[in-house]
Amino acid sequence: MGLFLAIDAGGTKTRCLLADDERVLGQAATGSVKLMRVGQEDASARLRAMLDEAALVAGVKLGDVTRACIGLSGFSIEAVREWAEREVGELVGGRLLLCGDEEIALDAAFRGGPGVLVIAGTGSNVLGRAADGTLYGAGGWGPALGDEGSGHWIGVEALRAGVWAIDRGIATMLLADIREFWEIDSLGELVERVNMQPAPDFAALAPVVAQCAEQGDEMAAAVLDRAGAELAEQVALVALKMQESGEAGSLKLACTGSVLEQIARVRSAMVAALRESAPEIEVIDGVVDPLEGALWRARNDKDDKA
Repeated sequence: MGLFLAIDAGGTKTRCLLADDERVLGQAATGSVKLMRVGQEDASARLRAMLDEAALVAGVKLGDVTRACIGLSGFSIEAVREWAEREVGELVGGRLLLCGDEEIALDAAFRGGPGVLVIAGTGSNVLGRAADGTLYGAGGWGPALGDEGSGHWIGVEALRAGVWAIDRGIATMLLADIREFWEIDSLGELVERVNMQPAPDFAALAPVVAQCAEQGDEMAAAVLDRAGAELAEQVALVALKMQESGEAGSLKLACTGSVLEQIARVRSAMVAALRESAPEIEVIDGVVDPLEGALWRARNDKDDKA
């Protein structure tokens, strides 16, 4: 019987599990190990502590692992891949499979088959996979260049909407509620906080915006509706790329990430926009867990030549 390690190393949190061929034996979690966010020393310490905890809970040795799969945020960066190979390789036995965190989410939904995945958490990204395995993407450029519809985007756009409303004398509770969340007293302090370096966690404001919308704030609702529309635009773009490349028939869309899981208005706005722009897309209910995709890949990859 094999022993398999699955790791989901996303932008804000990291989770792992150890499993045999039939069941999960142990799990553990830690904060982000993204090198651009926490630095190599902290990332390595967090990763090692998490893996040690999972092994202790599972009652196994990491050196006995048959195969490990890690889905990495920032997978396209060579230094990130080298770090993961080194750190995991020093602790874990067997073959190591490295891929992007969006790829393991695709596998969680489609088990290696065709489909489209939209991610909206701290950041955002859309990835499609054709029947022949070809990948097609849109977005995923990070907060400075994109991440439309993400938690970060929602936080920033809510702040922009709030000051836009002040200039025009339009009522909104957005800035007052954000000030309460950040525990600051004045608009001047808010402006200072927004422009400080390092930047605050704007994604943490997304639930505040959602709460304002639920209480009837039209500015907050408009931000969330635009978030859904932005995500739908990128999904439709990926679907178009796949169709132009010969992918026939309807496509299924899976969702993952805290925004699509927890903010119903964003998801419903995205679905409504897709009915107009890409009616051939079928949206799967619920959200997928990328960690399940990493486990599926670890269990099912049979190429042990490396």
